[in-house]
Amino acid sequence: MKITSPKDIIKAKILVNEGSAKTWAFIIYVIVLSLLLIGNTQSYESKVFKIAKLTHDVKMLRAEFVDTRSELMELKMESTITKNLEEDGIFPSETPPMKIKVSIEKGKESFWSKLWQ
Repeated sequence: MKITSPKDIIKAKILVNEGSAKTWAFIIYVIVLSLLLIGNTQSYESKVFKIAKLTHDVKMLRAEFVDTRSELMELKMESTITKNLEEDGIFPSETPPMKIKVSIEKGKESFWSKLWQ
């Protein structure tokens, strides 16, 4: 039976005539293909949202890192350390440090040097 008019398609005669097995197979194929495409799109969109969230987290962590690093640099400055120590009653020395040199006489060896020989 040939379908000759749109009226037959609207009445779904295409699904019940004797050659309808091919039509049903095609319909099932289209449905499965559509479900696969929908699932693939959902997966793609979830990955895009995850990437956007991770990018935002990286930017926030980088900003926090820069802020913490600048605070550390400020705390390491000599003026900041001096100011904090002056609050505790410790003041910087007014005399420069002196280098102490220790010379060992060659004739006298220490107990420890004898022990390791």
